Amino acid sequence: MRQQRGVLGFIGLFVLVVVLAHSFALTGCSDAVVPRSYGYPRFDFPTKNYRHLDTILPYTFDLPVYARLRIDPDSMAQDIEIPQYKATIYLTYYNRASALDTLTENARTLTYKHSTRADAIDEQYYEAPERRVYAMLYRVAGDVATSVQFYATDSVSHFLRGTLYFYCVPNADSLAPAIDFFSQDVVRLIETLAWKE
Repeated sequence: MRQQRGVLGFIGLFVLVVVLAHSFALTGCSDAVVPRSYGYPRFDFPTKNYRHLDTILPYTFDLPVYARLRIDPDSMAQDIEIPQYKATIYLTYYNRASALDTLTENARTLTYKHSTRADAIDEQYYEAPERRVYAMLYRVAGDVATSVQFYATDSVSHFLRGTLYFYCVPNADSLAPAIDFFSQDVVRLIETLAWKE
């Protein structure tokens, strides 16, 4: 008799567990499982406003109000920093009449070194003879370290090279809005660039 009660108690407990498990399974999984796509960060960009920048540098240009210029007095390097977006436009200036061909070819070579990882490289030529500015803008598509590069010259002695970098792992899909936004600043720099001499 005692053994029968133990078996009946065990069977009753087993039935109770099965019923509870079934009811949890029915209520907990009422929605179908749907695979979710990858999410990318949302960017809230500031309004495009510029100020004309005239410093000790041998050239002038329009700088975005949300960026700051850092000048290294001991070298030819200048940086346009946009810290809130972890972006920097690195600028390097040369004044070498005898080396313009070499500098131009080096800028092109450095850009095309990305071709092993790039999906495409688009070249866009700018010319403003009234300001003596002749420039080439490179847009490099794909997961590359720098998607926007340029050089500008007066074809006599001035030469300015620039590259846009983000401090993160290159991912063209997630960075696309930021690349588009800041490439407009690079274009504005080229369109307002003027040599002082």
